[in-house]
Amino acid sequence: VQLQASGGGTVQAGGSLRLSCTASGRSFSNYAMGWFRQAAGKEREVVAVISRIGRSIFVADSVKGRFTISRDNAKNIVYLQMNSLKPEDTAVYYCAAVAQYESTRINDYVYWGQGTLVTVSS
Repeated sequence: VQLQASGGGTVQAGGSLRLSCTASGRSFSNYAMGWFRQAAGKEREVVAVISRIGRSIFVADSVKGRFTISRDNAKNIVYLQMNSLKPEDTAVYYCAAVAQYESTRINDYVYWGQGTLVTVSS
């Protein structure tokens, strides 16, 4: 499966963005999906994970109550709605896919999108 992330940009603190990840190829619904982020000088971290049927499995404590992951299997898209953005949310955001089972472990994800930059100004 090929993944294409989009929707990043620059926003002021307190603002919102919605990231999209469009998948091409077959059997999108066979993959659990995750959003990850990597800030400058830091390791990549998991942000949110969603099951194959659209159940939110994991949301990082740092974004809980502000970010929501969802998916539309008919359109082969997974979303990350980001509200009440903070400067510390600034990072490159990646979507990724793992076959069949959900995971919060980065190394379990085989397919990765190219990343989209989110910059939150104070």
